[in-house]
Amino acid sequence: MDNDTRHVLFRFFNEIGIIAQLSRSAMEARLPKGLTLPHFSVVNHLVRVRDGQTPLKLAKAFQVPKTTMTNTLSGLLDRKLVEMRPNPEDGRSKTVWLTEKGRSFREEAIRSMDPDLTAIGTNFSTDQIAELLPVLAEIRAFMDAQRD
Repeated sequence: MDNDTRHVLFRFFNEIGIIAQLSRSAMEARLPKGLTLPHFSVVNHLVRVRDGQTPLKLAKAFQVPKTTMTNTLSGLLDRKLVEMRPNPEDGRSKTVWLTEKGRSFREEAIRSMDPDLTAIGTNFSTDQIAELLPVLAEIRAFMDAQRD
């Protein structure tokens, strides 16, 4: 790889990393007291991908130790945002299911971002942002497949 290509690709990931940090801070500032971005991220994942996954599968999806995921799930269980059910495939493990309260929490959390999203929408057109989404989704899917 030539140096110019390396620097373009590094700059791309550097910008995404900075955007991720800024958006994380903005989201966490708006979440209800005691809830963190990992809590929201698990709920969002269960809506976006599907609920009914095992804690181990969630830990692998988020690339965190199972103990970390167990801790995150504990906070969601305490707030009744998710519930655990026996795994129908083996009867030994549990599966994680969103509650209606969990689905409402996700929608409220997204809605709480309106001031930040409005500011972005004022400075960048929705079309401009929408044009980026397919390429970003493709890169995410490629990178996700590479880790398996």
